Amino acid sequence: VKIRFVKLIFFFQKRYYGKSLPFGADSFKSPYLGLLTIEQAMADYAVFLTALKEQLNATQSKVIAFGGSYGGMLAAYMRFKYPNIIDGSLAASAPIYMQDVNGPHDFFFQHVTQDFRDINEKCYDSVKMAFQIMNNLAASGPSGLQVISKEFKLCNTLQDDKSYQHLLGWIRNAFTMMAMLDYPYPTGFMGNLPGFPVKVGCEFILNSTSLLEGLANAAGVFYNSSLQCYDIYSEFIECADPTGCGTGPDAIAWDYQACTELLLPRGSNNVTDMFPVLPWNPELRAAYCQKTYGITPRDDWSAVQFWGQNIKSASNIIFSNGNLDPWMGGGVNEDLSESLVAVAVIGGAHHLDLRSSNQLDPPGVVLAREKEKAILRQWLS
Repeated sequence: VKIRFVKLIFFFQKRYYGKSLPFGADSFKSPYLGLLTIEQAMADYAVFLTALKEQLNATQSKVIAFGGSYGGMLAAYMRFKYPNIIDGSLAASAPIYMQDVNGPHDFFFQHVTQDFRDINEKCYDSVKMAFQIMNNLAASGPSGLQVISKEFKLCNTLQDDKSYQHLLGWIRNAFTMMAMLDYPYPTGFMGNLPGFPVKVGCEFILNSTSLLEGLANAAGVFYNSSLQCYDIYSEFIECADPTGCGTGPDAIAWDYQACTELLLPRGSNNVTDMFPVLPWNPELRAAYCQKTYGITPRDDWSAVQFWGQNIKSASNIIFSNGNLDPWMGGGVNEDLSESLVAVAVIGGAHHLDLRSSNQLDPPGVVLAREKEKAILRQWLS
């Protein structure tokens, strides 16, 4: 969103992400990892902004927090916790209701499925049938696993059910990313994808000579189909977030937060979605987090600390959600007051309204940005 009436814009890199490693190579070791919390990160921002305004002799200037996805959650939380510092927030694709243990958690893979189904019902049917064929092959033993490995051009042949389950997660992750980043133009954000990747994925599925080939080619839209083979263990890491943690050091940070502070969606069930049964629930999460980090999630804490679904006493927050975005089901999609405003981004995927303007932007995205700017201008006047 290009805000011409804003004088200064700062982009914060959150502690423990990117190059912001407070203890260098030891940052992800105990006890240092314990300082990776939302509370500490927000305090970083609050201290920085307070000092900066004093340094610039701008103590009367207003501050608006912007963020998308997890950043959108932080933008809202900054307004909750530091209304004396943050005058308003634009929280794009921010699934804050999900942080209530009684909030929505079963929406994600259903929405991913619907995105593909909306392109073509046959695309949905083909994906479901392809996974069934895979399950039948896997159940037949080593020979079936070898067939699957060849169809998917895997660098290493599947050896057992554990490696097969990892492949299923790898495939589901590709469809997740295509749905999240279903922008109308090519993007290198979180992966190199063509414009309208959901449509492109469906075209591969429907135009291939076999269902398995189609599923493999669709996954290749995200993982780079030009590779000679796929290393599913370097390209996808299983973690405490069934929607994916990414790769590299940032994946460790997100995995840890998914164990300590963040409540995330449940797994896929092959009933309300097109994916294989890959369960994820509080019991599985607790076991994983105890084994990986020696910690037990406090599921009730997020609602206490971050207000859960009881946010009506807040003010000056825009919650925007794209109807193509799988995270929409965990966000605020209705106005709660005159200053807690929900903006629908029709034709938008994951926080598309925060990306730079593009001539291919759908009309609904352009309208959403104009509405957001009008509200922000009112708050700043």
